[in-house]
Amino acid sequence: MHETTLNIDGASIPVTVANTVIVGAGAAGMNCAVRLVEFWRAAGVENPEERLVVVTGGLALGASRMSGSDKQTYYKMGTSPRVPDTAEDFAKTLTAFGCCHGDTALAEAIASLRGFYHLVEVGVPFPHDPWGAFIGYKTDHDPYERATSAGPKTSRFMSEALEAKARRLGIPIVDRHVVADFVTEGAGADRRITALVCIDTAKASGDDMGVRVFAAANWVLAAGGPGEIYATTVYPPGQVGIHGAALAAGLEACNVTESQYGLASTKFRWNVSGTYMQAVPRIFSTDSAGGDEREFLTEYFDDMPTMATNIFLKGYQWPFDAQRIVDQQSSLVDMAVHQETVVRGRRVWMDFLANPVGAEGWDDFRISALGEEAREYLEKTGALQDLPIERLRAMNPPAIEIYAENGIDLTAEGLEIAVCAQHHNGGFAVNKWWESNLTHTFVIGEMAGTHGVKRPGGSALNAGQAGGIRAAQYIANAYGSDTPAQDASPDTKEGIRQAVASLEEILAKGLSADVTPAEALAEIRRRMTRYGAHLRSRSGAAKALAAAVKQYARLVDEGLKVSSAGELAGAVMTIQQCLTHVAMLKAVLAMFERGVGSRGSHCILDDKGIEMHPALVEPETGKPYRFLEENEDLRNTVLTLVHNGAAEDLFDVRDVPVRPIPDRDVAFEVAWGEFREGKVYEV
Repeated sequence: MHETTLNIDGASIPVTVANTVIVGAGAAGMNCAVRLVEFWRAAGVENPEERLVVVTGGLALGASRMSGSDKQTYYKMGTSPRVPDTAEDFAKTLTAFGCCHGDTALAEAIASLRGFYHLVEVGVPFPHDPWGAFIGYKTDHDPYERATSAGPKTSRFMSEALEAKARRLGIPIVDRHVVADFVTEGAGADRRITALVCIDTAKASGDDMGVRVFAAANWVLAAGGPGEIYATTVYPPGQVGIHGAALAAGLEACNVTESQYGLASTKFRWNVSGTYMQAVPRIFSTDSAGGDEREFLTEYFDDMPTMATNIFLKGYQWPFDAQRIVDQQSSLVDMAVHQETVVRGRRVWMDFLANPVGAEGWDDFRISALGEEAREYLEKTGALQDLPIERLRAMNPPAIEIYAENGIDLTAEGLEIAVCAQHHNGGFAVNKWWESNLTHTFVIGEMAGTHGVKRPGGSALNAGQAGGIRAAQYIANAYGSDTPAQDASPDTKEGIRQAVASLEEILAKGLSADVTPAEALAEIRRRMTRYGAHLRSRSGAAKALAAAVKQYARLVDEGLKVSSAGELAGAVMTIQQCLTHVAMLKAVLAMFERGVGSRGSHCILDDKGIEMHPALVEPETGKPYRFLEENEDLRNTVLTLVHNGAAEDLFDVRDVPVRPIPDRDVAFEVAWGEFREGKVYEV
């Protein structure tokens, strides 16, 4: 890595040149940085830590640092001593619900223990028994005991431990730099990123835009999901991602219709999965002022055992699932909460100081009356106490402590909840080395669209570690360690000039624009929560996409209200967020055109579908919600889209066949030869 400057229209802009730039400093990005240095060092490269740089908008921000649940799960190949497991079985689990490529699933399986034990070695406190076995448990969509946890802060422990190792290795980390634009050269299969234009928010003020440029041979994008495009979200504040900039650069997106939604607290954004629900708290609603308490769940269930058992089951059936609504299953709880909050405008609370309250004539809550699965679990964990707070404390004391650390005392007050966006299963298309359609650009972590329709809980943490290993290994062994020349090519210089001119234009328009970034984001968030979240309709998607395209054109043409360069980063991120939600709504509508049904964590509403429950009524029509069943024929293809630069359509959409799980059986000597000759890195 070396520093230089570039003269753009008389202005001297600082430029950092490195072999590899990693954008994002969460658990995936930091792992990739650490592994790349280690691979280079093993190959005899001198001063490998000086050949890369990590760039982040906020080192202390992001989903890795600020997200979690009761005992945040890390999903890996099984390590329990009595439960056998194989990488092929692991890959079959990841691909079971479709739209997931088999080669990346197998690579995630094979790399999972490599990544997990590395985390153990860097200090993540995963628990083991007296003999050193990391005992597992089952999570959602998990047929084996592959899950483990270091508590509510698992991903925080991961990112902090990996950052500490990165610092020990001397890896440069550049903080508070917001991605403005990627500069590319070439076209078609030869297109690649050559530079990154950022806004240094520590310097941007007055007329100084704080522009800084990074140039590199290789790029790793690890900036997390697009969490702030929803009004109701459990993503940590500030988790905006860089999807808009990546889309504009020409990266191919995939599966962006697929996200996870579920119940989460809203004052402090945290998933209320696992033991929060398994403690079986009372769930009730109030008016907007906190009065008029009502036991609304009794409208949807026939008796106390059924209602209480399904509250329990939300613990490990946490993601909203269309297939678990009818016949009084656990996702009926999500729909009831949605009806109470969105349709009726009330507030919903979990109360750990009281057991569920039934309707008139119902039996009182009794653990002995719960369904077999719930009753046996509580017996096994010793959680047979009288009150939910006591059961929660018996099962998982840190689940109470995490809220206390954030100003909420579960032993004295209720916890407000809603159905929230939680994780993006889609992202950008990658091959088995996590390289995107742009050569030398890799995508890892939540930005990589490797998950398909459904995934086992905690598999995202494993995917980030596996993807980081794979990307680092490929860069080190296939692309080498050379740093590009300090002098940028004419095309790259022109691209940087255009990017800087675009920022100047945003700043100039900001003086006369009427709409603030906050107002524009509010419009985006309302639209996505209403039309692109867990409930979707064809007419709604079409209306939302048309409005989104118009908003994007308006923002590009008229700009956003900013008074100084200090507000420029917010405007840039808002425009990127707008493009991101256009892409997602375009994909949602494209799936309607292909005949998609309800799948994963969203419902497709249709008058010809299955009635959810008589008490669940659409506000516009006054009729009960009906949803279409999944069209399983679409499991064998992945919907992708690429930005085309057009003023109105914006994205080209195509279907890509799912790549199968590799079935290759070769002799050791053959594999050894391929490895020695470097053929394993041939895509």
